[in-house]
Amino acid sequence: MSLTAAADIRYDLTNTVPPPGDIAPVKDRHHHIHLKTSVAWLFLFLSGAAVAEPVLDETVHAALRKTMVAVIAANAGLTSAKTGKKEFDRRVLEVMGSVPRHEFVPPHLRPVAYQNRPLPIGYGQTISQPYIVALMTDLLDVEPGDTVLEVGTGSGYQAAVLANLAKQVLTIEIIKPLAEQATARLRRLGYRNVKTRIGDGYYGWKEYAPFDAIIVTAAADHVPPPLIQQLKPGGRMVIPVGGRFFTQQLLLVEKTPDGKITTRQILPVRFVPLTGKH
Repeated sequence: MSLTAAADIRYDLTNTVPPPGDIAPVKDRHHHIHLKTSVAWLFLFLSGAAVAEPVLDETVHAALRKTMVAVIAANAGLTSAKTGKKEFDRRVLEVMGSVPRHEFVPPHLRPVAYQNRPLPIGYGQTISQPYIVALMTDLLDVEPGDTVLEVGTGSGYQAAVLANLAKQVLTIEIIKPLAEQATARLRRLGYRNVKTRIGDGYYGWKEYAPFDAIIVTAAADHVPPPLIQQLKPGGRMVIPVGGRFFTQQLLLVEKTPDGKITTRQILPVRFVPLTGKH
């Protein structure tokens, strides 16, 4: 199946600081996750069993977002030796604390929406781990007047985060049902500066280029030349590079004002592959 996946991030952060109430990490075949008491109904959901939708009010969601941001900040410190960043930009953390992540996951998973782990969103995809969303967003160094291209919309969560920081976000998803769901969701939540498109993100979105920043949320075996061409001089791209069964590296790609390209490895990660007709 051809996928340009936004969100199946399979990142192992072995030094993750669990939020209150969690127990030690448990590894499954995809990634390390933290378990809470509620994992029993989560297992039922993943196995296809029918479970009632838990309901949490906004006060609870706000408290969970606050805890999530604290965990992200702690993880930033733990990974600073690799990322070179002891802390993330305050604007990024504020946005992570305001975007309703529970709106971007299936209803049955809303009670665990703010845990620091990926969650399934259907079609073999997941919503990204909050720490990874924050890291990739921080690396882009988005300014209020920027136009950002996202390759791999998924549920729309990353686009929503970027929409709070940039002037405009253009996002591409190759899986039609995910793209349609994300488009409706972003409109319902009031993200008017996000434009979505169904297509192969490898080729970018030439009509709106050049972009101040580009984020790719699926792993390519090389940095796509069309994306480099569509990156504005002085711009930044964050992309995982590597094969599905090999070590992948999160790369920061920068284009200097005179058009030269530099790359820096940030962190080992695991994403689903960027595929299409390229």
